[in-house]
Amino acid sequence: MAEATSRDHDPDFADGVKLDDLKDGGLLAGEVAGEAVLLARRGEEVFAVGATCTHYHGPLAEGLMVGETIRCPWHHACFSLRTGNPLRAPALDPIPCYRVERQEGRVFVREKLARAEPRPRQTPTLRRIAIVGGGAAGNEAAETLRAEGYGGEITMFSAAGDLPCDRPNLSKDYLAGSAPEEWVFLRPEDFYRERNITVELGKRVVGLDARARELRIADGRRLGFDAILLATGAAARRINVPGADLPHVRTLRSVADCREIIARAGEGRRALIVGASFIGLEAAAALSTRGVAASVVAPEAVPMERVLGADLGAFLRALHEEHGVAFHLGSGVASIRPEAVTLTGGERVPADLVLLGVGVAPETALAAEAGLAMGNGVLVDAFLQTSAPGIFAAGDIACWPDKLSGERIRIEHWVVAERQGRIAARNILGSGERCDIVPFFWTQQYDVSLSYVGHAAQWDRAELEGDPHERDCRVSYFSKGQKRAVATIFRDGESLAEELAFEEALAAMP
Repeated sequence: MAEATSRDHDPDFADGVKLDDLKDGGLLAGEVAGEAVLLARRGEEVFAVGATCTHYHGPLAEGLMVGETIRCPWHHACFSLRTGNPLRAPALDPIPCYRVERQEGRVFVREKLARAEPRPRQTPTLRRIAIVGGGAAGNEAAETLRAEGYGGEITMFSAAGDLPCDRPNLSKDYLAGSAPEEWVFLRPEDFYRERNITVELGKRVVGLDARARELRIADGRRLGFDAILLATGAAARRINVPGADLPHVRTLRSVADCREIIARAGEGRRALIVGASFIGLEAAAALSTRGVAASVVAPEAVPMERVLGADLGAFLRALHEEHGVAFHLGSGVASIRPEAVTLTGGERVPADLVLLGVGVAPETALAAEAGLAMGNGVLVDAFLQTSAPGIFAAGDIACWPDKLSGERIRIEHWVVAERQGRIAARNILGSGERCDIVPFFWTQQYDVSLSYVGHAAQWDRAELEGDPHERDCRVSYFSKGQKRAVATIFRDGESLAEELAFEEALAAMP
């Protein structure tokens, strides 16, 4: 672990700094030619890299150095200090590396280093790889295959009509109107073309012959592949009440969904969000930011209590109420009409837009119909391979053996999907990398960001330190005396340290 050295004015590393100013394991922020640069010392070696995370521009000087890596404090992306390469999601792009000189006890940072191209990887038995799904896991897998030097065919089939997108942004900045649409897509069309990744948009895979590794596409084609990654994701759940099929009743899962919601939010100014899920609460915050009068209806007494506990749940409710959001808790939807929603208790809530945030269901039909082993999703081994050799699964559908809990778990979070996409791609190429990851997610609501590491489906004790209402706290969740997860508000360093502690516990297990 390393802590950043704080200074009033960032030094110009081109002029040099004393090596003694950078202790072993230390980080120092500065600049070179007007660009933010980070110095990191490990033993007698000093690394100079870009100081800004390539995900959402987090300050790496406030992050955590572990070995020859640097981790972003905001969303836990991880980069190699030696190559600049992203090693963990959610970052996709590398950070620059700089040449370092040492003279008479001083360290000088010189020019940027050219990036090394990946060495071509010989894969004579893998000429064609298919990725079914254009979400977080699928996109990460395609990029990883090329980054690992795979030169064969890659075809990504996506039922969506748009290129892979940054889905967390759909319920946050894009929906709030503070991010333009071009920021939402993970990569432009040219990116895939230049890397010879075929992306077939609007093409649903309707059949899988697991033994032959053959896919049947909705347009009638039958295509064979040497390896297949199933990354079909999840679909937003609907509710079964009168009026639920009206056009102003929407779900939020794709860019197209978000476009429609934004258009309707402009026409009407009253929105009812059904469900106090992360998606539901983030959407309430985003729509409220747009000036929409937002209400939330949910069956629980405290929002997010099942996931975060009563203290953080009560804080989130108070946070939203400060911004004018009305809550109808302990209730549900009885019926929907074009101008209003009737709740189960008989209350009538005016609404021009109804947004369903009642969770998602994993898209497992393709795998189940192909005869793959199932159980709370698609069962995979520690390397993300399904019960059929050569067929892997990642993301929302994958149920994998988690060593920390001793159970099989399935996580519906963006960063988990991306990290699994990377692991699955490497294992398709024969790397033999275990899926020993610590789940991480974050939620942003108004000016508050909450981070969560670990996995606590259930807990028997939750310990609060600090005060959520002061925007400064952590909650640790325990089950049978074992810490399972930690949630923090504006304690980014602690969140990184907790993630590392979980990883070290994983590494110590047989």
